[in-house]
Amino acid sequence: MPHDAVTILGFIRELATYEREPDAVFATEADLLRDGWGEPARFTALIAEYDGEPAGFALYFTTYSTWRGHHGIRLEDIYVTPALRGHGIGKALLARLARIAVDQGCPRLEWDVLNWNEPAIAVYERVGAKRLTEWSIMRLADEPLKALAAKDRPARDSR
Repeated sequence: MPHDAVTILGFIRELATYEREPDAVFATEADLLRDGWGEPARFTALIAEYDGEPAGFALYFTTYSTWRGHHGIRLEDIYVTPALRGHGIGKALLARLARIAVDQGCPRLEWDVLNWNEPAIAVYERVGAKRLTEWSIMRLADEPLKALAAKDRPARDSR
């Protein structure tokens, strides 16, 4: 629901603090409303509750595997409020995402985890996730992204 954007943004800010980057969040409620409830929707979010109150969230979107020839689900963020950890909330969010992936015929559910976040890694490994060590994340952002975009030459769109 669009009114959940405020709750989701609060969780995003809590997550950034937990991940030691409290000043890294530039997202606004308007951004979430545009991209989560606009046309086209760019992400979907689940909100977990505990005793009727928001306890955590998972934000995801679809990807495409050229090797598998099918879309998959990419979990961007999963977070449970620290005071409510240990109640199975994170596992419940992962189980719901797994159900969505299976129901959609997705061969993959993928996400990133910080190397130092051993508690999260332990949870993920307990549910059967495998750590991929042969891949590294590459990111192009801000000025380097704009500099490369400035070098763009027309390409043929396959549509």
